[in-house]
Amino acid sequence: MATLLSRIFRRSASRQPALDGSLDLNPALSLLNETPEDVAQPALATDDETATAGSKELSGSWPMERVLNDYPSAQSALFARYHVGGCSSCGFQPSDTLEAVCVSHDLDVAEVVMFIGASHEVERQLEVSPEVVAEQLKSGEIKLLDVRSPEEFEITKIPGSTLVDGALAQEIIETWPKDTGVVTVCHHGIRSLDAAAYLKSHGFQNSKSMTGGIDAWSVQVDPSVVRY
Repeated sequence: MATLLSRIFRRSASRQPALDGSLDLNPALSLLNETPEDVAQPALATDDETATAGSKELSGSWPMERVLNDYPSAQSALFARYHVGGCSSCGFQPSDTLEAVCVSHDLDVAEVVMFIGASHEVERQLEVSPEVVAEQLKSGEIKLLDVRSPEEFEITKIPGSTLVDGALAQEIIETWPKDTGVVTVCHHGIRSLDAAAYLKSHGFQNSKSMTGGIDAWSVQVDPSVVRY
């Protein structure tokens, strides 16, 4: 149990979405299956398979490079639901259109566009800005959990944050009140999104991930926190 929680709460610092399909599955996407009623479904157009997420319009004609740039959760979403992009045999090129990728995997373009938009919305709902986190931390509304590695924590940290190891992760899941306000933080806001999603899937409805990670905190809140 502790080993599993440690692996989820503190992922490799090198984890980044890649165009070649190499990735770690984002636990946030499981929320699409567990609580679909909580996900705001994007509008779907019938003429060109387009959907709206925020101010961005997603279409099957978009090249994958643009899809992944505007919808960062799309790569994990495609792999989680359709096993697209997880290996060399099911990968794609940045210049391939979303429609071409769907056709090559015998997928309905409209359905895939809808799913990408929904996963984007799940991710958006889990995030909170560094400025808001600073206010909540000062008022004692939240517990700020650092899910980076111990080595990264030694380099720099946000005052008032707590490094999460396997033991603490297990303690949180087993003993903390489910209404606890929790914000997870990592280097750039990728690993922390996994951790926040995992906590939410275990009943912590007030769990969030700090957008941009400690790097954004240094730029937007406290420049004395070292960037690396």
